[in-house]
Amino acid sequence: MPRLACLALLLCSALAAAAPPIRIGVSGPFSGGSSPMGLSMRGGIRLAAEDINRSGGVLGRQIQLVERDDRGRPDYAIRVAGELIDKQQVVATVGFANSGVALASQYRYQQASIPAITAVATAHVVTQQFLPPRYAANYVFRVAASDALQAPLIVREALRRGFRRVAVLNDSSNYGQLGQQDLLKALAASGIQPVSVQQFHNGELDMSGALREARTAGAQCILTYTIGPELAQIANTLAQMEWRIPLIGSWTLSMSNFIDNAGPNAEGARMVQTFIEDGNTPLRADFIRRYLQRNPGERIPSPPSAAQGYDSLLLLAAAMQQAGSTDGPRVRAALEDLRQPVAGLITTYRHPFSTSDHEAIKLDIPVIGEVRQRKVVYAYPQDRQRHP
Repeated sequence: MPRLACLALLLCSALAAAAPPIRIGVSGPFSGGSSPMGLSMRGGIRLAAEDINRSGGVLGRQIQLVERDDRGRPDYAIRVAGELIDKQQVVATVGFANSGVALASQYRYQQASIPAITAVATAHVVTQQFLPPRYAANYVFRVAASDALQAPLIVREALRRGFRRVAVLNDSSNYGQLGQQDLLKALAASGIQPVSVQQFHNGELDMSGALREARTAGAQCILTYTIGPELAQIANTLAQMEWRIPLIGSWTLSMSNFIDNAGPNAEGARMVQTFIEDGNTPLRADFIRRYLQRNPGERIPSPPSAAQGYDSLLLLAAAMQQAGSTDGPRVRAALEDLRQPVAGLITTYRHPFSTSDHEAIKLDIPVIGEVRQRKVVYAYPQDRQRHP
């Protein structure tokens, strides 16, 4: 190679190395009862950043993650959002495991015209807070299965197994209450009136009253909307009552603090899943191997959270590359019109978003998982071969 060409190449490499990194916020519950979701999500996002940076970054710049623990608390999450925007000057954020946190903090990103991709929280209203024409543009996107999508799948699973006398049990958080609404709507659409609908406070240790009412009403299964610790209390209370009845619910039945705290009482629980920790494709097998190398344990604490975090950052990076910029409005517009397919862990995304639809996960993607021997597996073996 001519000397001048070598010098030019070295100069370009030096300039690329000197380019300031692209700062991306990562906000999630890295402590507390929701931490299996937050830590798994963060682990997936970190692996995506590694892969992107190893391939040359975005626009010739490396991605730098700015991580903050929102503790799963809406009040604290608002302060975290303010710090990431005002002090850390992030150009986008990926995160939000709790629906209440997402609804409280994403207003700051909308105000600042900064894209925010929700990677875990599932309340159906998350992507609907800032819809046009009331707002000129919506900066909130999601790579997780909305509860408006999950609830009909939960009901479908109950009906598939012949259960028509169902009880609904949910917590009093935004997540639980909004999930209950979606479940009741889905049940009504199938012509089913639940025999019992009960709500409890987060941290509740005694579920016996609600479950006794469900048993007296003749429930054939319990449909749940809450998170791991409370789900374990439900399963353990059922065992104490010697009432063996199926649990069917949202994706949170796959959380490690449900499976670990309920032990054998978790067996057979079924839930909606976007991703199951099964190396049934080379990309998934490599991701699982690398995740467990960096985060030792017998399994990923919340596999859907990890995969959704990974795919969220891939989609954000693809939008920045297409936009040729990290400018918020240009990245938002690119997300709404991604032209090149993005091969993710959950699916290959082809035009995942539009101006009127900011939900990347569509009805054909989720499957039903089941807890067997302390792991979540495919409830229906044929789903293992399905890769939307």
